[in-house]
Amino acid sequence: MTDRQGPALSRRTLIGAGIGAAVLTAAGAPIAQADGTSANAAPGTATPGTAAPGTSAPGPRPTSAPSRAQAFLGSVMDAYPDHGTTRLAQSYADQAGLFSTAFTYDNALGILGLLATRTPDGQDRAVVLGDGLLYAQAHDPVHDDGRLRQGYNVGPYTFYDGSRQPDGFVRADGSVNVGTQFGFTGTAVGDMAWSGIALGALARRTGERRFLDGAVRIGEWIERNGRTDEPLGGYKFGVDGANQKLPFTSTEHNTDLVCLFGRLARLTGDGVWLERRARARAFVERMWEADGGFFYTGTNDGVTVNKSPIPEDTQTWTHLALDSRAHASSLDWAARELAVLDHAERRNSTVPAGQSYEGVTFSSASLLANEDVPIADSQPKPDRNGVWFEGTAHLALALRERRGPGDEARARRLIDSLERAQERLGGGQTVGGRALPERSGVVSASSPLDTGFGFGYYPYRHLGATAWYLMAVTRSNPLRG
Repeated sequence: MTDRQGPALSRRTLIGAGIGAAVLTAAGAPIAQADGTSANAAPGTATPGTAAPGTSAPGPRPTSAPSRAQAFLGSVMDAYPDHGTTRLAQSYADQAGLFSTAFTYDNALGILGLLATRTPDGQDRAVVLGDGLLYAQAHDPVHDDGRLRQGYNVGPYTFYDGSRQPDGFVRADGSVNVGTQFGFTGTAVGDMAWSGIALGALARRTGERRFLDGAVRIGEWIERNGRTDEPLGGYKFGVDGANQKLPFTSTEHNTDLVCLFGRLARLTGDGVWLERRARARAFVERMWEADGGFFYTGTNDGVTVNKSPIPEDTQTWTHLALDSRAHASSLDWAARELAVLDHAERRNSTVPAGQSYEGVTFSSASLLANEDVPIADSQPKPDRNGVWFEGTAHLALALRERRGPGDEARARRLIDSLERAQERLGGGQTVGGRALPERSGVVSASSPLDTGFGFGYYPYRHLGATAWYLMAVTRSNPLRG
């Protein structure tokens, strides 16, 4: 590395390099098109406020917060118009230091967020991303078993060591451009599950068989590579870049599988998926701590429950997937125990003066982060009260799904915080060297935060956080099987 700031690694970026000292966790209402979006936009054409591929003239500027979020998704899809129409979307603004990396998980969320808009352009763009995932399945440079890697390069850049990465998503030989520079070469069950969920949603929305076929290939890969007969059961984490199975079993991943396998059972009519769904659900329920009213993160060895740190998403995603009254207090635990309020007066906050943001942080360990020590080499020191906006969005959605007393009001406050963040944070950021539309895209965190799992989140505009915001504001639950 040079003295330039290094990459802001996502929690889903670690297994490609064989890193994994702990288990990592990882029908909507329409959006009014008051901004002049064409109701007949062709696949891959520009969303409001972005330029169509190969052009420089932007369309009308979007006005509402959801339409600006949709414009951001269009921009990260269209960042490299000279590199073909088969594509995935860059996950973070350039300033995050991850260059043109497109994380598989983020792109699955992009599909689900675009479908949540229920606009013609949203569906067309979702189809483009879905076809990108299918292309990656079919054109891996090494494997032909239906797997997807953690991340891909989707445009050219010069790496920190001065080496040039000249290609787009599709290389000259037709293979996909796997993200080798950062070691994003492994395959995680969670990333695969989310991709299958997204492809299943496309199959249901469009009726196109190719998307269901891709989702089934994903489910079968998980069954072959993830199923375990260890005492705690469930499905294990996945494989690293050398195709070696990883020993962890994640509550988050098995929660994803409850949805994926249930969706495949319904779409295919094959009852084998119901048995697989029951296996994943049984693991999740074994992670329940009844006395505290929350879910643990998983297990490192298939025998002993890993009890610390306790992440946020195992509380919210479980509710979205299980819809279980017996476990609904997990939302209260997350809203109470992981609540944060970030403002400029905090020690390591990067929030501008006069602004504040509420929400939740990543895990119980985030609240105990050492504010005197950088999160990682070349990274800033953490703010214990940094808001994790992705998690804040799925908490808002889960509260809306639960519909308990006060839940809608609490969800609305969280959505207001997300919309203020989109309005005010991350200004001047770019994707592929191109300026992002003004006030579009939600940053991943209000200030640098330490997840407690060996990496951080930072205030860069993010595909995943923006997609979760769209699902929260439209009440679109992606995990309902």
